[in-house]
Parts: sequence; structure tokens; C-alpha cells
Amino acid sequence: MDEALLRTLTPTVISVLVRRGAGFAAAEDAVQDALVEAVRVWPDDPPQDPKGWLVTVAWRKFLDAARADTSRRDREARVEGEPVPGPGEAVDDTLQLYFLCAHPSLTPASAVALTLRAVGGLTTRQIAQAYLVPEATMAQRISRAKRTVSGVRFSRPGDVATVLRVLYLVFNEGYSGDVDLAGEAIRLTRQLAAEIDHEEVAGLLALMLLHHARRPARTGPDGRLVPLAEQDRCLWDTRLIAEGVEVLQAALARDRLGEFQAQAAVAALHADARTAEETDWVQIVEWYDELVRLTDSPVARLNRAVAVGEADGPRNGLAALKGLDPALPRHTAVTAYLHERAGDPVTAARLYAEAARSAPSLPERDHLTRQAARLNAQLRG
Repeated sequence: MDEALLRTLTPTVISVLVRRGAGFAAAEDAVQDALVEAVRVWPDDPPQDPKGWLVTVAWRKFLDAARADTSRRDREARVEGEPVPGPGEAVDDTLQLYFLCAHPSLTPASAVALTLRAVGGLTTRQIAQAYLVPEATMAQRISRAKRTVSGVRFSRPGDVATVLRVLYLVFNEGYSGDVDLAGEAIRLTRQLAAEIDHEEVAGLLALMLLHHARRPARTGPDGRLVPLAEQDRCLWDTRLIAEGVEVLQAALARDRLGEFQAQAAVAALHADARTAEETDWVQIVEWYDELVRLTDSPVARLNRAVAVGEADGPRNGLAALKGLDPALPRHTAVTAYLHERAGDPVTAARLYAEAARSAPSLPERDHLTRQAARLNAQLRG
């Protein structure tokens, strides 16, 4: 049984049923029933046309459910009057499913869960494990999301930016349980890039590839977080870097810069440096200037301050922090780093310890705690 093939076909089949008149929740349930049937039948009798088989069986499952629901006889009469669908064209249908799962009426958490379920083909159990929540909790979240979008019909193109933000959220969840969400986000973004010609889709794909290339070097053998400047760059995946740069260059050549392209350009400059000392911080500052111009994001301004500190000195980096909310995530850690670079270990140690107390993850908390301990040991020595 080719599980990867089933996961790839799932969004296409759901989309065909939705286009033929099924509500989203009913379509998704029917496709899940068809997938169960496929797991039972295919090992002994594999179909020549897996997609056509799934469409046919899922449609029959949907009609059976519609017939059993006497309160929906009017809709049953409507759908039974339509021809049984064949595989059909997948591109527009699947693209609509991306937009549906990223509908603005959903919370970001619900949009991510629904995307992983309907577009990614993951089971509720897998998604729950990835988010470290009980399966019943995740099932309720997905069910509410399905009900929310079940009656949605698109009268105009969906918002690509919203879809990209959902995929970016999936990527940033990283890895947990038995599901590699970063890898899953890359797979889904590749699929989206194959279906829509959009420079920011390419920009996001490039950003993911370039960040993912550094993954083997991000943690040490003991699980400790390894900062970018200290990473063993021989561990970086040069194949992913080359692909990410190629995708980015093609996107930038269209001269329609967007925020994901700008972020990918920063990542490409880091990837291009053979050592931390060779990093072109001046260019990175210029790209952050573009990103701030595009988004006016406080996070972009925070990252720009780090780059300024490397390019023009830590005092200028600290000056670039002025006006930013100190409660911004990582603000205290960045301030600590710049104070250390500026030769103020007392302030840096205090701020590292403060940042550790509000760190969003255990590895980051441990890293910041060690930074504070290192400076305090130096001060006592």
C-alpha cells in the first residue's frame, strides 16, 4: 500500500466531490471512508487508475450517506441527477481546497489542522500527536472547522496570502511525534507551487528549503540548541540550498517582491557564507529594510536590529531596537546578545536569565540559561 500516494490524492478527491455538490464535511467523510476501503482492497487488487477508483468509491459513499439522511432529500435529488464524476481536472479543484482550508472565518490553529487533514491527508491521531494534544481534542477542532467552511462557495479567487501564512505556520511547528510538520509543509507548498504560478508561493518554498537545509546542524548530539554562528556548516544540506536558491532567483526575476521572497533572500545569504565570519551582514540589513518596508513587522524590525549589530556594531544594533515593544518575543534575548557584544556582560547575564524565564520552548530556555551561567561564571572568575 502506497500511503504517500493516498495522501497526495486525498485533496484532489475531496475537491472533486465538493465541486460536484457535496458539502466539505460530507466530502471529507466520504473520502476517509474510501481511503479505508482502499487500504482493505488495494493490496490484493490494486486499481489501474487509483485516483479514478477513489473518486468513484468516495462519490458512492457520499450518495449512500445522503440517501440515509432523510432530512436532506432535496439535496439528494439534486446530486443524484448529476453524472457520476470521473477523475476530472485536479488543478483548480485542489487549489480551491487550499483556499477553503485557509478561510478567514477559521482561527489559525483550526486552519492549520484542517489543512493537514484535508490537503495533507494526515489522520486526526497524527495531527494530535504533532500538536501534543489528545486525539479527541483535535477531532473536535477539526469537526468545528469543517462545519464552519461546509457551506462556503467561492465567487471570487481565494486569498493566496492567507494560504501561505497557514503553510508557514505548519512549517514553523517543526517536528513533534511521528509527523515531520516541516517536511509536510514543504510537500504541500511544492504541490501548491505546481498548481499556481505565483512569485510569493515560490518565495515561501525557497524560504522553507533554505531553512530546512540547516536542520541537521541546529541541535547537538545531546539535543542542545546550536546557534547559527556556531553550527557545523558541513552538516547543511547543499542539495536543498541549491534548490532553494534556484527557486528564489526565478521568483526575484519577476520583479514583484514580497515578504517571503525577502525572507528567503536573507536565508540565502546565510547559506552562501562558508563561515559565520563571511556572512554578508550589510546585504542582510538591506533585505531587512525591504522586509520592513513591505510589512512594517515588529519581528522584522527585531531581526533587522540583530543584523545592524553585526554590520555596524552592537551599539547601533541596540539603537535599532528603540521603539520596539520589550514584550515582543525574543526582544530580551536579542538585547542580551547585543549588550554582550558591546562589552557589558553584567547587563547581558541578567537579560539572558530574564529571557530564559519566558522562552517559548525547552531547548531555547536551556540555551539562554547556559548563556547567563557562562557570563556569570566569567564575572566571578
